[in-house]
Amino acid sequence: MKRKPYFCLLAIALLSASASAQILQMAELNTEQIRALDHAKTVVLIPGGIMEEHGPYLPSFTDGYADNAFTQDLARAIVARPGWTVVIFPQIPLGYGGANNIGGNWSFPGTYTVRMATLRAVYMDLGNELGEQGFRWIFLVHNHGDPAHNHALDQASDYFHDTYGATMVHLFGFEPVMNCCGTADKLFTPAEQAEEGFTVHAGADEHSQILFLRPELVDPAYKKAASFTGKNFDDLYRMGATKGWPGYFGAPRLASAAFGALAFSDQTRLLNGLAIKILDGLDYRKIPRFADALDPRDAIGEAAELDHDRVQEEKELDWLKSQKHWP
Repeated sequence: MKRKPYFCLLAIALLSASASAQILQMAELNTEQIRALDHAKTVVLIPGGIMEEHGPYLPSFTDGYADNAFTQDLARAIVARPGWTVVIFPQIPLGYGGANNIGGNWSFPGTYTVRMATLRAVYMDLGNELGEQGFRWIFLVHNHGDPAHNHALDQASDYFHDTYGATMVHLFGFEPVMNCCGTADKLFTPAEQAEEGFTVHAGADEHSQILFLRPELVDPAYKKAASFTGKNFDDLYRMGATKGWPGYFGAPRLASAAFGALAFSDQTRLLNGLAIKILDGLDYRKIPRFADALDPRDAIGEAAELDHDRVQEEKELDWLKSQKHWP
């Protein structure tokens, strides 16, 4: 009986901590709840997730499932700090530059993307809304390797910083985060590493990620998948342009949930640590950006993507011009 006051005090303390460390969903908040937020200690997380083909064994929203998991983990890391609140924005399933573009396959089942300018405008527009309402901290959680995709999110983030004097950060746009973490070196034999090769899309790494996060969405046939092994971007562009290319590179058959768990742990540790340092005042604009250092062959591929973008834009504009009764 003498312990009862102690346990009461402990319960009150835990409730107080829970009340001050909040993870909220923007879609569920009303006007007054949003207005009442302490903008100086509220972080808006905006999870992304390109709709992009990932071959015959993975779901098209592979990136989105991963981004959602990264967002949830980051939210918990932020609210572990006294007084901070996280508001999670509804996930945005938009991105630019599906991996099918590598081989000039502009239309590929499973890929549903927007133009680079559209993607940039979406995030700039959201930045305007959040900035005008006084939000000071926005983290974009959008892991996709296309250079122009990353340029678009970097530019939207810089616009928000320069216009509102606040912080919007595309976390996966930083080179150390995007190129983390050498997990295959820890688990694969030299022969397996050689088979996985140079891969940027839907290899053993992404298959492992989804086996860890959403195993029910992985077709078991991945275990017998043929490997598409490349040594550099030239190899990937050659394979991607080959008739019948299935939509992936590397060796999916080497995937495992254990690999996915370790890779997720490695990357969240780096991602969360960097985000916390930014909240503490780190000058993130000095960190190298992934999209600023392009392989020459990949730069050629990006130019082809942007040329295709312009063709799509002209098609849309020509149609709009024909609709004289529309503004």
